[in-house]
Amino acid sequence: MWKHDRDDLPVTPSRFMDEFMRLKRGSVNRRHFLGVTGLGLAAAVMGAGGRPSWREAKAQELGDHVRLNSWPNYHDPATFEAFTAATGITVHLTVSNSNEEMLKKLRTGVAHWDLFVPTNYAISTYVELGLIDELALERFTHYSAASQNLLFTWAGQVSGRTYAVPKNWGTTGMATNTDQISAPIASWKDFFAVAMAEASGRTVVHDYQLTTIGSALVSLGHSFNSVDPTELAAAEKLLLAVKPHLLAVDSDYQPAMRAGDAWLAMCWASDGQQLHRDLPEIEFRLGKDGGEIWTDYFAIPSAARNKAAAYALVDFMMDPQIAVKEHIVNGAATTDSRVLELLPREIRTNKIIYPDKAALTELEFGAAVTLTDPGRAELMARFKAA
Repeated sequence: MWKHDRDDLPVTPSRFMDEFMRLKRGSVNRRHFLGVTGLGLAAAVMGAGGRPSWREAKAQELGDHVRLNSWPNYHDPATFEAFTAATGITVHLTVSNSNEEMLKKLRTGVAHWDLFVPTNYAISTYVELGLIDELALERFTHYSAASQNLLFTWAGQVSGRTYAVPKNWGTTGMATNTDQISAPIASWKDFFAVAMAEASGRTVVHDYQLTTIGSALVSLGHSFNSVDPTELAAAEKLLLAVKPHLLAVDSDYQPAMRAGDAWLAMCWASDGQQLHRDLPEIEFRLGKDGGEIWTDYFAIPSAARNKAAAYALVDFMMDPQIAVKEHIVNGAATTDSRVLELLPREIRTNKIIYPDKAALTELEFGAAVTLTDPGRAELMARFKAA
């Protein structure tokens, strides 16, 4: 049976010596050594009239549930079922439509999460505001920094300290129902033009300022991350012109695309892969004029109530044998070379998930300034209210 944590292994004499040598080498700390060997537990219960089993003590530490906030259509439910079967911990999943929504909930204290999934550009702001913990990497038995692709994972570290570990990476493009739309769509300029013509009333844009404003800016020849007032004014003019033609402003656009209510949508690559896999007439394209490349991470809020269970869930999901199944189902690209090697060839060569490097050259990672820029926030508010 797969075990998500080596703490579940029996404390044999050979394992005791193995853990003792790890302590001497500095690979683990004293707390870990005392915990996994049972010495710390023995001291804690001495004189209490009985010694609980290590599994019982661990269950007490981890509790019976962990609260995860993530993105729509982003996880394989079987992953959480397997975690519950292995640990007895139930995963309570909630979803957000944007990093702005996540930030607002954490800042106002209404987010009661043990773990959440922010995007690269948001992490430095969370650190600056003291909203997330520096991670104790020694608590992850399945994390390997050496197997991570640094092109996608640099944002998890701030000032040399690790505050987030990568879940996966991807791109933001366009999902098009080719049975319904005949006009060619190869750029964000095409996207907005078709949204106001052939796809009028059938188009969905994200409820997320980074991608909605960013894609409008790109269509006008500007940077995805621009906060220039003149350029934002031009993007607002375009967005207000397209607004009457939209079916919805919603980051969970898969239901509308699957039902045939929407024919065109701003789309994350993971959703694009899921849609195309199930409905081949829905194609995913990157804008030849630019757009977004992103990495999503696991982070633990400083106010989390069950950090031990959060560590356990992340560690479980970082096991390559578990992660590979998650990536196959959710359609996102892995940052971990160990997982990449386990993926079927048809996935590793899928251009929706792993586009050619040339297709990535025009794309931009989101910039931290966009998360809290008042100009972009006010523009998005006016757009949604129009």
